[in-house]
Amino acid sequence: METDITIHRATVDDALKVAVLVDELLTEISHAIGVQAFNYDLEEISIKLQDLIEQNKYIVFVACSERNESIGLLTLYESYALYAGGAFGTIPELYVRPAYRSSKVGLGLLLHAREFATSKGWSRLEVTTPPLPQFDKTLAFYEREGFAITGGRKLKMDL
Repeated sequence: METDITIHRATVDDALKVAVLVDELLTEISHAIGVQAFNYDLEEISIKLQDLIEQNKYIVFVACSERNESIGLLTLYESYALYAGGAFGTIPELYVRPAYRSSKVGLGLLLHAREFATSKGWSRLEVTTPPLPQFDKTLAFYEREGFAITGGRKLKMDL
Protein backbone atom coordinates (compact mmCIF):
# COMPACT_ATOMS: atom_id res chain seq x y z
CA MET A 1 0.00 0.00 0.00
CA GLU A 2 1.23 3.48 -0.77
CA THR A 3 2.61 5.22 2.30
CA ASP A 4 0.43 8.30 1.80
CA ILE A 5 -2.76 6.25 2.22
CA THR A 6 -4.05 5.87 5.78
CA ILE A 7 -6.77 3.60 7.13
CA HIS A 8 -8.76 4.21 10.28
CA ARG A 9 -11.80 2.76 11.99
CA ALA A 10 -14.77 5.02 11.34
CA THR A 11 -16.57 6.88 14.09
CA VAL A 12 -20.04 8.40 14.00
CA ASP A 13 -18.42 11.58 12.65
CA ASP A 14 -17.45 9.64 9.50
CA ALA A 15 -21.00 8.44 8.76
CA LEU A 16 -21.77 10.83 5.91
CA LYS A 17 -18.41 10.17 4.20
CA VAL A 18 -19.04 6.43 4.49
CA ALA A 19 -22.60 6.78 3.18
CA VAL A 20 -21.29 8.69 0.13
CA LEU A 21 -18.79 5.92 -0.62
CA VAL A 22 -21.49 3.24 -0.27
CA ASP A 23 -23.68 5.28 -2.62
CA GLU A 24 -20.84 5.27 -5.18
CA LEU A 25 -20.47 1.50 -4.77
CA LEU A 26 -24.18 0.81 -5.25
CA THR A 27 -24.34 3.15 -8.24
CA GLU A 28 -21.39 1.33 -9.82
CA ILE A 29 -23.03 -2.07 -9.23
CA SER A 30 -26.34 -0.86 -10.68
CA HIS A 31 -24.60 0.46 -13.80
CA ALA A 32 -22.65 -2.80 -14.22
CA ILE A 33 -25.74 -5.00 -14.05
CA GLY A 34 -28.06 -2.58 -15.84
CA VAL A 35 -30.65 -2.69 -13.06
CA GLN A 36 -31.49 -0.20 -10.31
CA ALA A 37 -31.07 -2.87 -7.63
CA PHE A 38 -30.89 -0.64 -4.56
CA ASN A 39 -33.19 1.92 -2.94
CA TYR A 40 -30.76 4.17 -1.16
CA ASP A 41 -31.43 7.40 0.72
CA LEU A 42 -28.12 9.04 1.62
CA GLU A 43 -29.40 10.97 4.63
CA GLU A 44 -31.40 8.04 6.02
CA ILE A 45 -28.49 5.62 5.67
CA SER A 46 -26.11 8.10 7.26
CA ILE A 47 -28.36 8.32 10.33
CA LYS A 48 -28.73 4.51 10.54
CA LEU A 49 -24.98 4.13 10.15
CA GLN A 50 -24.30 6.52 13.05
CA ASP A 51 -26.52 4.37 15.26
CA LEU A 52 -24.88 1.10 14.14
CA ILE A 53 -21.36 2.46 14.69
CA GLU A 54 -22.30 3.86 18.08
CA GLN A 55 -23.64 0.43 19.14
CA ASN A 56 -20.51 -1.33 17.79
CA LYS A 57 -22.73 -3.46 15.53
CA TYR A 58 -21.10 -2.28 12.30
CA ILE A 59 -17.37 -1.89 11.92
CA VAL A 60 -16.18 0.40 9.15
CA PHE A 61 -12.62 0.95 8.01
CA VAL A 62 -12.04 4.02 5.86
CA ALA A 63 -9.04 4.60 3.60
CA CYS A 64 -7.96 8.22 3.13
CA SER A 65 -5.58 9.87 0.70
CA GLU A 66 -2.77 12.19 1.72
CA ARG A 67 -5.29 15.04 1.35
CA ASN A 68 -7.57 13.29 3.88
CA GLU A 69 -10.08 12.50 1.13
CA SER A 70 -12.07 9.30 1.76
CA ILE A 71 -11.13 6.95 -1.07
CA GLY A 72 -12.32 3.54 0.09
CA LEU A 73 -14.09 1.55 2.75
CA LEU A 74 -14.70 -1.89 4.11
CA THR A 75 -17.69 -2.67 6.32
CA LEU A 76 -17.88 -5.62 8.64
CA TYR A 77 -20.29 -7.15 11.12
CA GLU A 78 -20.43 -10.19 13.36
CA SER A 79 -22.45 -13.15 12.13
CA TYR A 80 -23.20 -16.53 13.66
CA ALA A 81 -23.60 -19.97 12.09
CA LEU A 82 -23.13 -23.51 13.22
CA TYR A 83 -21.38 -24.37 9.94
CA ALA A 84 -18.75 -21.76 10.82
CA GLY A 85 -18.35 -22.95 14.40
CA GLY A 86 -20.02 -19.90 15.93
CA ALA A 87 -19.04 -16.27 15.39
CA PHE A 88 -17.49 -15.03 12.16
CA GLY A 89 -17.28 -11.80 10.19
CA THR A 90 -19.28 -10.78 7.14
CA ILE A 91 -18.04 -8.11 4.75
CA PRO A 92 -21.10 -6.52 3.09
CA GLU A 93 -19.24 -3.67 1.38
CA LEU A 94 -15.72 -3.17 0.11
CA TYR A 95 -15.19 -0.25 -2.25
CA VAL A 96 -12.24 1.71 -3.56
CA ARG A 97 -12.71 4.73 -5.80
CA PRO A 98 -11.62 3.87 -9.37
CA ALA A 99 -8.64 6.26 -9.40
CA TYR A 100 -7.12 4.38 -6.43
CA ARG A 101 -7.68 0.81 -7.60
CA SER A 102 -4.52 -1.23 -8.17
CA SER A 103 -2.83 0.87 -5.46
CA LYS A 104 -3.27 -1.82 -2.79
CA VAL A 105 -5.96 0.17 -0.96
CA GLY A 106 -8.33 -2.81 -1.03
CA LEU A 107 -5.57 -5.04 0.32
CA GLY A 108 -4.93 -2.59 3.16
CA LEU A 109 -8.61 -2.55 4.04
CA LEU A 110 -8.72 -6.37 4.03
CA LEU A 111 -5.65 -6.52 6.29
CA HIS A 112 -7.44 -4.29 8.81
CA ALA A 113 -10.49 -6.56 8.61
CA ARG A 114 -8.34 -9.67 9.18
CA GLU A 115 -6.63 -8.10 12.19
CA PHE A 116 -10.00 -7.10 13.64
CA ALA A 117 -11.44 -10.59 12.99
CA THR A 118 -8.46 -12.20 14.72
CA SER A 119 -8.84 -9.87 17.71
CA LYS A 120 -12.51 -10.94 18.01
CA GLY A 121 -11.64 -14.65 17.77
CA TRP A 122 -13.77 -15.11 14.66
CA SER A 123 -13.33 -18.37 12.75
CA ARG A 124 -13.59 -16.82 9.29
CA LEU A 125 -14.52 -13.88 7.08
CA GLU A 126 -17.17 -14.18 4.38
CA VAL A 127 -17.96 -11.94 1.44
CA THR A 128 -20.44 -12.23 -1.43
CA THR A 129 -19.83 -11.05 -4.96
CA PRO A 130 -22.29 -11.51 -7.81
CA PRO A 131 -21.46 -14.47 -10.09
CA LEU A 132 -21.59 -12.26 -13.16
CA PRO A 133 -18.89 -11.57 -15.76
CA GLN A 134 -18.96 -7.88 -14.79
CA PHE A 135 -17.51 -8.86 -11.40
CA ASP A 136 -14.75 -11.24 -12.52
CA LYS A 137 -12.04 -8.77 -11.43
CA THR A 138 -13.67 -8.48 -8.00
CA LEU A 139 -13.81 -12.25 -7.65
CA ALA A 140 -10.16 -12.56 -8.74
CA PHE A 141 -9.15 -9.98 -6.11
CA TYR A 142 -10.85 -11.92 -3.31
CA GLU A 143 -9.40 -15.24 -4.47
CA ARG A 144 -5.91 -13.71 -4.71
CA GLU A 145 -6.29 -12.53 -1.10
CA GLY A 146 -7.18 -15.99 0.22
CA PHE A 147 -10.97 -16.24 -0.11
CA ALA A 148 -12.34 -19.49 -1.57
CA ILE A 149 -15.61 -20.01 -3.42
CA THR A 150 -17.98 -21.95 -1.20
CA GLY A 151 -20.85 -22.30 -3.65
CA GLY A 152 -24.39 -21.11 -3.50
CA ARG A 153 -25.82 -17.72 -4.33
CA LYS A 154 -26.82 -14.80 -2.18
CA LEU A 155 -30.61 -14.45 -2.10
CA LYS A 156 -32.82 -11.87 -0.43
CA MET A 157 -36.42 -11.43 0.60
CA ASP A 158 -37.59 -7.87 1.14
CA LEU A 159 -39.97 -7.52 4.10
